[in-house]
Amino acid sequence: MPNHDLMSLLNVWLADLGRPAFLYQAAVLAACLAVAYVLAGLLKRAMNRPREAAGMVARFGAESLNKAIFPLLGWAIVGVVQFALQDWIHTWLLDLALVPLFGIALIYLAFFLMRRVFSRSGNTPGLLSLVERVVTTLVWVGMVLSVSGIQNNVLHWMASVHFNLANVHLTLLSLSTGLMWVGLTVVVAMWAGAVLEDRLLRASSLEPNLRVVLARVSRAMLLLAAILISLESVGIDVTVLGVFGGALGVGLGLGLQKIASNYVSGFIILLERSLRLGDQITVAGYQGVVTQIRTRYTVVRGLDGIETIIPNEKLVGDPVQNHSSHVTRGNTKAQVQVAYSADVDLAMQLLLQATQGVPRLLQEPAPGVYMTGFAADGINLELSYWIEDAALGTAQVRSAVHQAIWRLFREHGIEIPYPQREVRLIGPAAPESGRLATPEHSFAMKKNA
Repeated sequence: MPNHDLMSLLNVWLADLGRPAFLYQAAVLAACLAVAYVLAGLLKRAMNRPREAAGMVARFGAESLNKAIFPLLGWAIVGVVQFALQDWIHTWLLDLALVPLFGIALIYLAFFLMRRVFSRSGNTPGLLSLVERVVTTLVWVGMVLSVSGIQNNVLHWMASVHFNLANVHLTLLSLSTGLMWVGLTVVVAMWAGAVLEDRLLRASSLEPNLRVVLARVSRAMLLLAAILISLESVGIDVTVLGVFGGALGVGLGLGLQKIASNYVSGFIILLERSLRLGDQITVAGYQGVVTQIRTRYTVVRGLDGIETIIPNEKLVGDPVQNHSSHVTRGNTKAQVQVAYSADVDLAMQLLLQATQGVPRLLQEPAPGVYMTGFAADGINLELSYWIEDAALGTAQVRSAVHQAIWRLFREHGIEIPYPQREVRLIGPAAPESGRLATPEHSFAMKKNA
């Protein structure tokens, strides 16, 4: 491939090195870059203030955006100055500076978009690093071709390579351009979906489940629209997707039935708001707190800290016990039995006294004491009271109430009876003192049960 364009450019550059035009261009370029540096610093400070309280992902992507500000402003300022001076002096140095400034800005802008889209945790996974390296390599190759002046020859060669893909006639240039547009539109759509999802998830006026549904649906719709637009721009007839959609429906009905059922069940859970983040549930033998509600599965964190991924189909088709409630208080009862000889009125007063000063035990509604019946060994009493934030657990409160009841009953002489049984054995007894027992002999034995 001839390199006469590159040689002619080198001749012009070498010829201008000893002339005042080169010094003029160098001074103008330095001034433009200095102005761009000052403006970039001011713009970075203004943009970083609202990010101080933002999440890790926003700050992670903002690093690349901050690095793109200076070369982008430099490219814009140098471009304006080059356009204004091209009729007065040679501007080859300014033309040369435009290429790396735009290329570096493009690299960092691509990093910003990809990190906001593909990294939701604030770190750089392996796939994202690979994509960034590929983008960097392609941009630098494009800059080298542009500076050397052989980009037109490369594009002409790519356009001369023809081949057929199914019924579509393509060239290497059209295929490369189409893939580039597909990737660009998909990344932009996913970035817009991520931004919209962040806005929706921060909208306090919407229910949490409704926010998740709107965020997921909006991202899916944007991604679908981007794919259709990019395929149309490549020249692929999107009507053929109808056949593909029919085949996909058959596949969903046969091999992907469970997956489709889980996705549908996920949207049902989110729309009906039958479960919420933070609910403590029991389903399929697993008990824990709901930490994530995804479109395909729900994550339940057990009391031992182990997270269980439960398909959404289980949450719709199987019985689910929800231990949490929007009414955060919960009622519980303490049942106790006193002897028939005890002062029942005093015992009932002591039961009410046992509820005083216990953390999380509510005095409104007030606790109540009831005589529930007469048993074989004593009188049954029942203490009913309410606990605040019952979803956090009631064992500690019930234990404190039982300890107080036991202590007060002991202090005031209230007896809690235990069952006593009298067993009579009628028949021959064991020999005693060498004598044989008569059939009429019997004895009584008390047994504590």
